[in-house]
Amino acid sequence: MAASQVHLVRHGEVHNPDGILYGRMSGFHLSELGRAMAQSAADDLVARDRPVIAVIASPLQRTQESAAPIAQAYGLTIETDARLIEGTNRFEGTVMSRALRNPINWPWMVNPLRPSWGEAYRSIEERMLAAIHDAFDSAEAAARGADSAGSDVVLVGHQLPIWVAHLSVAGERFLHDPRERRCSLSSITSFERRDGSLVEVGYSDPASALAADSTDVGAV
Repeated sequence: MAASQVHLVRHGEVHNPDGILYGRMSGFHLSELGRAMAQSAADDLVARDRPVIAVIASPLQRTQESAAPIAQAYGLTIETDARLIEGTNRFEGTVMSRALRNPINWPWMVNPLRPSWGEAYRSIEERMLAAIHDAFDSAEAAARGADSAGSDVVLVGHQLPIWVAHLSVAGERFLHDPRERRCSLSSITSFERRDGSLVEVGYSDPASALAADSTDVGAV
């Protein structure tokens, strides 16, 4: 039986003309380009010709919209899991380049290891790994019940939580430069579970051809 896989898909470009850090704020939806990016991710997954039994998204609008073409491609209804949500950030609602120049905000930057400006990396790690393992439990149960090839689950979320999951599985430290995250808009990071441990088995960037015209400034 082929191994089940869980795919972490990042949302597409967000309509954000003011360039603010939107974090968990409501009202931020995909741009027209973002919808095309989301469709690229859906097309990439379908081209893999793997059975997908569930599409689960963060509760935020941009991830729900990014999950829509994937769910449609597989004839599924989008499920919602709050554990996939963006991390909290004290700079939410601001333009970061301005906020960082304001001395009133400097105390929030004293501990980049935690980090002091938002949800702790360990907190993000715990909730993301729990969501991934639960997805594997459901996928493997479905595969056993059907006595067929492994079943896959797609989790649609956000850059920082996906990157923290990657760092955790890779055994790397959480402290990092956000500009160096390998987690592009509508990218797909795939995992298998082997002997109870998560193993990253692939990363793809199906929307790379659209990236030159995109803006990606709102991630925490």
